[in-house]
Formats: sequence, structure tokens, C-alpha cells
Amino acid sequence: MALRDDLVTKWARFLTARQPGTAMLGLPATDRLLKLIVDLLAHMSGPMRREADDTWFAATELYGRLAAVRGLAAGEVVEELQYLRELLTKDLADILVALPVRQQLPSVLRINRVLDRGVANAVVGYTDALVATMFSREGVPVPTTEHVHDLLAQLDGIEGELRLLDARSSG
Repeated sequence: MALRDDLVTKWARFLTARQPGTAMLGLPATDRLLKLIVDLLAHMSGPMRREADDTWFAATELYGRLAAVRGLAAGEVVEELQYLRELLTKDLADILVALPVRQQLPSVLRINRVLDRGVANAVVGYTDALVATMFSREGVPVPTTEHVHDLLAQLDGIEGELRLLDARSSG
């Protein structure tokens, strides 16, 4: 838990430094989303990965949708998730080295594969959000408060799915 919180703090600091205007979502919502992604990444890298797959897809797609609301470009969405990869590489190095040698490389490859899928899902979500905006608002990409509330409701639902995964993995 401490490792997750430290990772999320570093990632949030990076996001805030790049784009101080997270006011559309608010810092608590952004923090919730980052924690959700890091927690799901742990599930996706372990024995519950098949059960967590749909939730991972939904969370990373939502990340892309929220990036569109934040006014990011598609490349910036990729860059933000790549920064998570960089943080994981640094912060998990000691843990991975402590694994038996035959598990080290497969673990690194699995985490990278999961992150690659997450990046792709986020870009899909981002693109879907832009297309929906263009059709619903005649090409004017200004997110409404209602739209943001809908996305935050999706975040609530995905967090509920994560709680079920946590309960199943610990029980």
C-alpha cells in the first residue's frame, strides 16, 4: 500500500507539473483514477489477471476519455502512461531483482505487456471521446459538467469492480 501511494504521488506530481489545470476533474478524482490504475495493474500482473481484464480495459479507456476532457493531445495520453512505466521500472527494480531468476524477466515482460494494452485502451477511449464530442456538439470540444459527472460515475463503477477483485483475491 505504501509503495502504491508513493507511486501515485509521483505520478500525480508529474501530471500536475505538465498540466496544472486539472480543475475540470479536480485533484481528488484524478488521484482516485491513478490509484485505480495502479491497483488494477497489480491484479493484471498476478494470478487474477483474467478476472481483472475487463476492469483494466474499462479503467484505461476511462483514463483516455478523461484525458480528452482535460484537453490533452493523444500523444500526451501516451506520454503520461509511459511515465507510469518509468516509475514502475525504478520503484519495482529491487522487488523484481529479489525474485528467482527464472521469474524476473517474465514479470517485467508481463507488466510491460499490460501497460502496452493500457496505453492502447487509453488512446481508444481518448479517440472515442473526441468523436463523440464532435458529433454531439457540432465539433466544439468543450466538455460539459454533465459529461464530467458521467465520467466520474464510470469511475465509481470501476472502483466497485476493483473492490470485488480485491475481495476475491484475498478470500
